[in-house]
Amino acid sequence: MDSTKFHGTGVALITPFNNDGSVDFDSLANLVNHVIENKVEYLVVFGTTGEPVTLTASEQKDILKFIVTKVNKRVPIVVGCGGNCTLEVVEKLKSGDYNDVDAILSVSPYYNKPSQRGIFEHYKVISENSPKPVLIYNVPSRTGSNIAYDTVLKIANELPNVIGLKEASPSVEQFTYISKDIPKDFLMISGDDSLVVPHMSIGAVGAISVTANAFPFEYSTMIRLCREGKFAEAREIHFKLIEFTDSLFEEGSPGGVKAALEILGNVKNNVRLPLTTVSEKHYEEIKRLVKKVQNK
Repeated sequence: MDSTKFHGTGVALITPFNNDGSVDFDSLANLVNHVIENKVEYLVVFGTTGEPVTLTASEQKDILKFIVTKVNKRVPIVVGCGGNCTLEVVEKLKSGDYNDVDAILSVSPYYNKPSQRGIFEHYKVISENSPKPVLIYNVPSRTGSNIAYDTVLKIANELPNVIGLKEASPSVEQFTYISKDIPKDFLMISGDDSLVVPHMSIGAVGAISVTANAFPFEYSTMIRLCREGKFAEAREIHFKLIEFTDSLFEEGSPGGVKAALEILGNVKNNVRLPLTTVSEKHYEEIKRLVKKVQNK
């Protein structure tokens, strides 16, 4: 498989909802077209930003089929399939229709806080049962555990169906040491929009981004500049986006980016419980920052 298709910007797509809580397929179609036309390299469906844990199995099936049709092979598609029950993840992989997608993104098991051996064995089973190449996802702030340096190296060297890591730990040092020692064809993908330029400078091939839902052109341009070694120019875009980016997570994601997308006229500002929309005060702050990005 040509893993270079995952170089650049992957956008972690939100799932738009109507006011009655149903999936807003019209807005989803517009968003898919918007991010592709603004030069992101691939789409990530059912990442954390897509609220998959609030979607039924039937809704997930319908959404994926809809996105595959709308994308029509214009860009690669990555689908999130993870959880804290290994057998359940395997069942999803075996029962789902992944014929028209390019890779699986699987988050490290959350809540039950497995040992490093448990994390490795989990991914070993996932990789053996996945019909597509696997990207592992480390996000300690959400899972309650970290995929350690040694574990990543063991996965990278021993599980051939695992092709990369989306790394969203806050440690640039950990990112550095993993990048230094992994096999050259193993993908390091930034999972933290606030650290993306530092990550790119130490080996990331790109990012899977929340911010790119709202500003796909600016974000993907920044990533391409980094890939070309033009870090001074990329840094200027990073500085332009950073306050806006940080605001998206201040009261929880994807509440922040959905507020921004409503302000930009793309979707309705609706999430599903137990998530809630951002406060009125923060909504006004996001509106101010959207205008600030647009005017720079």
